[in-house]
Amino acid sequence: MPKNNKLERMALSLVLEAGEEGILQSDMWKSLGVTSREGSRLAIKFEEKGAVERRKVLHNGRWTYKLFSQTKAVTIASIQNCPCMICQDIDKCFTGGEISPLNCPRLTIWIDPNLEPPEVPMEEPSVEEPES
Repeated sequence: MPKNNKLERMALSLVLEAGEEGILQSDMWKSLGVTSREGSRLAIKFEEKGAVERRKVLHNGRWTYKLFSQTKAVTIASIQNCPCMICQDIDKCFTGGEISPLNCPRLTIWIDPNLEPPEVPMEEPSVEEPES
């Protein structure tokens, strides 16, 4: 594995672990054991790819950059109360299927309660006529 890929993963991991507080760019490169030049190049590369946001901040009387992850950590809490977990129609639910995540009103409301759920055509209940 090339050294840069491992270094990039380690750097992104540091930024992600910093959470909402972010991490000073200098703290990142010091933790990685690289030069400030290498650290700056990594941060700029991540910013260009949209992986991090670099904000100019005044720290101890000096201007520097603070890095914030644009990716949020995935946790089990992120799917808590998802209607799919208890849906009786989960076996019929797939893109192009009888039911689809693209037009499921329960899933739409769970994702954003302020959205209007999509209108899903309701099937007419089939009524069997008695044979004469």
